Amino acid sequence: MSTDPSLPQGQDKVAAVRSMFDAIAPRYDLLNRLLTFGMDCRWRRRSVRELRLPSGSRVYDLACGTGDLCRVLEAAGFRPVGFDMSAGMLRAAQKYRDSGKLRAPMVLGDALRLPVPPESTDGITCGFALRNVVDLEGLFAELARVVRPGGRVSLLEVAEPPNPIMRLGHSVYFGKVIPLIGGLLSDRTAYEYLPKSVAYMPPTEEMLDLLAQHGFEAVSHTPLSGGIAQLVTATRGR
Repeated sequence: MSTDPSLPQGQDKVAAVRSMFDAIAPRYDLLNRLLTFGMDCRWRRRSVRELRLPSGSRVYDLACGTGDLCRVLEAAGFRPVGFDMSAGMLRAAQKYRDSGKLRAPMVLGDALRLPVPPESTDGITCGFALRNVVDLEGLFAELARVVRPGGRVSLLEVAEPPNPIMRLGHSVYFGKVIPLIGGLLSDRTAYEYLPKSVAYMPPTEEMLDLLAQHGFEAVSHTPLSGGIAQLVTATRGR
């Protein structure tokens, strides 16, 4: 848990995150593409490939937003169901449903308390939301509850590059440029929060150990694009 006094905790964080994503939903996809120079699309495709599940598998996408990962999952032959606690994000996803680009059910719900039975999915994806939950251990416990034995999880998140020079440049871009562009095109407060929210993330080894403690095996961590993003994958123990 972050000790930064400027970042909300507990239920204040839940309310702040929901309100923030409701506010930025209309231009969320545009900003993602612009601010990552389109790399977020490649990261999502990699995340789906790393599920390594057979075509037709059921996959829950947590914090599904406008359905970006759900669309990639559908294109790969999976049967996704999206869950998000932001009604604004789910409304923004409707344009894809109206155009026929998205068929997956989209459910308003909390990733910490999914309205589904135990062992009801073959896999889980989650894009850039680990730092936004109030209880990461509780999330991993919920993943362990709903993923069948032998199922897979593939979790995308932002990261800080290990190279000092790259880390400095990324810090300037992430901390200064992104809030500026986000403020011009969407909501500045939200895009000031997003870089700060990395402070919620625990050290990598601690996060991987936590997954293992909840019954996941073959836990793996892969830096993406020089370490500005990361992919965590694991298999549910049998």
